[in-house]
This record gives sequence, C-alpha cells and structure tokens, in this order.
Amino acid sequence: MDKQLHWETIYKDKQPNEVSWTQSTPSLSLKLIQNANPSKTANIIDVGGGESLLVDYLLDLGFENLTILDISKNALDRCKNRIGNKGKNLNWVVSDITEYHPETSFSIWHDRAVFHFLTGPTAIAKYKANLLKTLSPDGEFIIGTFSTEGPKKCSGLDIKQYTEESLTDCFSPELEPIEFQREDHETPFHTIQNFVFGRFKRVN
Repeated sequence: MDKQLHWETIYKDKQPNEVSWTQSTPSLSLKLIQNANPSKTANIIDVGGGESLLVDYLLDLGFENLTILDISKNALDRCKNRIGNKGKNLNWVVSDITEYHPETSFSIWHDRAVFHFLTGPTAIAKYKANLLKTLSPDGEFIIGTFSTEGPKKCSGLDIKQYTEESLTDCFSPELEPIEFQREDHETPFHTIQNFVFGRFKRVN
C-alpha cells in the first residue's frame, strides 16, 4: 500500500469532523510544550501536524519558528488555507517522517498520533535515528500514542500500542522521560480513545 496515497485520499475526501483524531483544543500537547518552557524563538516541529489546530494555538502564544510536517500535501494545504497570512513564515514540509532529513535542529519535537502507525522495527529505528539526529542537545521530545487501552487500528491501518514503560524502553538510552500523562480523547463521533503522552529529554 502507498502510504502517501492513503493519507492524501483521506484529506481529499474527509472533513475534520469525519476523522477520529480531530481535537478542538490540543490541551495536553500545549501543556507539555509549555512545561518544556521553550523560548518564543525556539525551533519547534509538529510531526504529522496535518490539519491540527496546534499550530494556531502556538502562533497565538507568540512562537515564531514552527515547522509543520505531514505525509499529506492535502492536509498541509488545508491548514495553510485555514491559517491564512498568519502562516506566511511557517515551514511546511511534505514528507514521511522516516525519510525526513532537515538541515536544522529542533528544541521541541512534538508528535501526536504518528509514531503508533510505525509497526515494524525498521520504520521505528528510522524514526528514532531522525529524531536523535535533529533534536538539539537540550531539546525535548513530546509524544502521544495510543495506549494499550486504546484502539488497535486507526484509519483502516494497524497500529502499535504503548505504555509508559514500553515508550521508555523504545527511546532509551538516549532519551529519558520527564513526565507521562494519559488522555481520553473524545472523537468527533463521541467514541473514546486512550492516549499515553510522554515528555523526554536527551541523556548527556
């Protein structure tokens, strides 16, 4: 299956109220980013940003150097159109995260609901290698994935579930957790999906 075609089709055919991951307010993501206390000029990447409203809130908070990455150009085009002129200085990247090789480093790498789609060891290893290559020495990694109490599939695709312990194992020894939180996400169809969120720092 062509991963990019799968997601391009979804973002061509479905509106935000027709996909399970839509959030009206990305409260926990915002809280964890603010807990990291980055400067307003810090380089922040939102992996799988798609149509997420996280970028809107970060702009309203005064953050200036934002990169929004998604495998779907349709998703990013929708986000650009929604934000309008406020997004003129943002960095928009159409890429599979396992193939992304930026020239800059990031103080915050945020990922809600991308990592759990990587179910094989090769894809997971590529993701981790790119994360470590681009996260600054004092940078923080914020991740939200389906927990073992969450769904086993999403958007017709198999996913990999995680616990606080398995996330720690996956990203050690280079990264260590600072905090974990759980979130029950209510989808637009009023079902509940349990996420585990972690905030990690590099180990010196």
